[in-house]
Amino acid sequence: MEYVYLGDTKIKVSRICVECMSFGDSEGRFHKWTLPYEETKKMIQHALSLGINFFDTANTYSEGTSEEYLGRALKELGVKREDVVIASKVYFNEGHLSKEAIFREIDGTLERLQTTYLDLYQIHRFDYDTPMEETMEALHELVKMGKVKAIGASAMYGYQFHNMQEIALKHNWTPFSTMQNHYNLLYREDERELIPVCKQFNVTLIPYSPLAGGHLSHVSWESDSLRSQTDQTIRKKYDHAKKQDLEIITSVKEIADKKGVSMSQIALAWILSKGANPIVGSTKPHHYDEAVKALEIQLTEEEISLLEQFYLPHQVVGALPER
Repeated sequence: MEYVYLGDTKIKVSRICVECMSFGDSEGRFHKWTLPYEETKKMIQHALSLGINFFDTANTYSEGTSEEYLGRALKELGVKREDVVIASKVYFNEGHLSKEAIFREIDGTLERLQTTYLDLYQIHRFDYDTPMEETMEALHELVKMGKVKAIGASAMYGYQFHNMQEIALKHNWTPFSTMQNHYNLLYREDERELIPVCKQFNVTLIPYSPLAGGHLSHVSWESDSLRSQTDQTIRKKYDHAKKQDLEIITSVKEIADKKGVSMSQIALAWILSKGANPIVGSTKPHHYDEAVKALEIQLTEEEISLLEQFYLPHQVVGALPER
């Protein structure tokens, strides 16, 4: 396993992060493919055995049961709190990123996770209704209180992230250390502005959806997985660009066959080559094995060029529309 520090912090994480959106009660929930508790526990145990110490969840994943399952599993597995890095998020809740909402939601998150602090607390989206100063000061207060060690942001426009960072620096508040953005071979719009801004501030990239909802793991556009059959969000993200993206998928297949590895490993190797640290979601333990092995794959400049050559601009997916 390879490890990196988040931004300018001393928080050391595995370069592969476990996406906990795959865990939680699916009964009557928005996500139908999530794993029940005992299977979740096995997944977490397997990830830990591979040297993965980084787990990402959110207050709204499976209506909070993702956090509950993660906290319970770590406790039952006897994992020392200091040996894992736990990240969660706030936004898709009443009050979005107001001070009142942030202070309320952090307590619920900590209770569900059975911990006294979060290593990383991320704003899930940009809040157009709350002054940026209010949000950044509230997050800084959580750091001062010891409830949060570091803060991060997720999908937004480059100028929004830049403005929030500048506000934090101006007031000597805690700045963002990470950016969890939408980034993969089928969606590279953040290369225009957001990623350069992150590099400017030495912010660590921890992109979500590195396999484009599974599209980069198989040649056919559809699969027989429960998620592929039921996840309408994936369809909204990617179906509009299906024709052009199939050319990229074909390139992934060609290089995977040439190297004798899976398509998923090639897609992850590409993300890793960009200095990003992907958040990998799965419902099968062997997918974590593949993700870790992707760290060993070295893509040549020619191979990277082949993977990137068919990309065309996409509509923005992730950042909330400007008002």
